[in-house]
Formats: sequence, C-alpha cells, structure tokens
Amino acid sequence: MRIAIVKLSALGDIVNSMFVLQFIKKYHPTSKIDWIVEKRFKGILENNPHIDQIQTINLNEAKKNKSLKLLYQELASVKKFGEYDLVIDFQGLIKTAIVSKLIRSKKIIGFDFNSIREKLASYFYDQTVNIGYDQNTIMRNAKLTSEALSLKISKDDILSKDLYLFTLSNLQLPEKPYIVFVIGSTWESRNYPKEKYVEVANLLKKDCLVVWGNEQEKQKAEWMEAESSYVIAMPKLSLDDLKWVISNASLLIGSDTGPSHMSWALNIPSIILFGPTPVERMFQTLSNKALKSNSKINHMRLDKKDFSIKEISADEIVKIATDLLKENP
Repeated sequence: MRIAIVKLSALGDIVNSMFVLQFIKKYHPTSKIDWIVEKRFKGILENNPHIDQIQTINLNEAKKNKSLKLLYQELASVKKFGEYDLVIDFQGLIKTAIVSKLIRSKKIIGFDFNSIREKLASYFYDQTVNIGYDQNTIMRNAKLTSEALSLKISKDDILSKDLYLFTLSNLQLPEKPYIVFVIGSTWESRNYPKEKYVEVANLLKKDCLVVWGNEQEKQKAEWMEAESSYVIAMPKLSLDDLKWVISNASLLIGSDTGPSHMSWALNIPSIILFGPTPVERMFQTLSNKALKSNSKINHMRLDKKDFSIKEISADEIVKIATDLLKENP
C-alpha cells in the first residue's frame, strides 16, 4: 500500500503528526509512506526510517512573491509525485485539501465539516472523520489515522511511543545537565518575557541554551546571555542541529511553538508555556507539562492580542522544573 500524508506546515503541527508513522508501520509493515511538506520544513522529516520519500512543495514562495504563475507550477508539480492507494490530509485547510485532490490516488481521507476550521476543505475528501476541533491535537491525529487505516492507536500506545525525530548532527554541546529555552514564535503574544527567562535561569543555576530563529530572537538571546552567567546564546541552528540540541537536553522550557513540541517527540522533559493558545495542542505526560495563563480560549478564533503569558511567574516554572530535573538528571 502506498500512502501519502499531507501536512505542509507549520513546524509544530508537523511534529505533532509524525508520531503516527510508527503505528502505521506497526500495523502495515510493508506500506510505503511519502510525506508532502512545504520545502522549508523538509529538515524536520529527514532521517526518519518510516518515511520512504519526502515530497516538497513551495506554496509559501508563491504566496511571498504573490505569483499566480509560481502557484500554478507548484500545484502542477504534485501530479509528478506518483500514484497512491490513500492520501491522508492531516491539516484540514483548503490549500491542503486542494493539494490532496491533485495527488493521483484511489482515496482521500480528512476531517469532516464539523472538525476543522476551514470547513470547505471537507468537501474535497472521499471519507471524513469526526472529532472536535477543540480536542487534543495528538488524539485528533490518532483518530484520523486509526479510521483511515483500520487500526487502533490508544492513549496508552501514545504514552509509550518511541521517539520519532532523528538527526545526523554532531554539534558540540555543554555537559549535562543543560536546559533549552525556546524564546520565539510567530506571534509576539505567545512569547514569554526575556526578563523572566533570565530569572528562571538564575533560580535554577543550570546552563540554559537559548535557541532562536531570526535576527530579533538572536538579539533577545544575546541580551539574555549578557544578563545571566547561566544563559548561553546558541549559534544559528539547522533543523538537524536543533533536533540534536534538544535530544541531549535534560529539560526544555518554551512557548507553544514548533521547537518546544520537539521535546515530546524526542522523549525529553518539557514545560510549555501557553497564553493565547490552547493547552490541547500538546500531549501532557508525567514529564511533559503545560503551564497556562488564566485567559480563556476560543479554539476557533484565537486572540493574538492576548498577552496573558506574561502573568506566568518564574517561580511556577522553577518549581516544576526542579522536580523534573530531579527525575531526569
């Protein structure tokens, strides 16, 4: 059986879908799995033994250049990916539904009208799956996979999953224990204040490696390094290097963004901080904790002006971090 998984973006959403690969291979060991993804996120999928081929598309470039010609070329390229028995759209957007429809396949499966934000997308599928949009992201992906392939992924299965991000990096790292700080995200309102990260580092008295993704975040990391002897601003990292840094950490602390969710994928303890986004975006375990501000969330309409993440105290983070570090030195 040839299976195409469509999950184009973003980094955290891709990471929170990839866990299904090990279960597909468990129940369908001879299946061939390709993953269709935006070109800039290819690195997160690389080196995974359960993926036969990573197929890239560059819709983001067409959008950035406002080019209909480039958009047409990218969509047309989808037909060259080959023919599949099954396409599963994990994203549920109109653009991913169109990409799924353009792939040559016998069947397309995705979330139903009541289970996605861009409801029109559901009309592109041959079969749909119902699970509330406000339900846990991991459980939504597990149900979609289970119904698409007639298998069962239980909560216990997910709790005992194998790690599923793989790296060839050998970047030199500090000795353990060290903590990774993920300080940036696409919304400023999702970012925890740099001053409070410094406070956390000084209270924990452990090496804290700050990872960053753009010039603004780099400046923030360097400011933090100047303010605390425990903070180390990392150099610019590739996705492969980022996997390596997180996979060797004792703990990750960060906002609700892609690199933070990599900790769960790598079976590394974490504290993810939530302000304007729902805690249902992560799968909480004994070593993967969520800290949410007091603001209320509308899953269908998130408030980018909700800066309540600032209300989370450094002391709250340090208390949880101390316990996690004792259990995972």
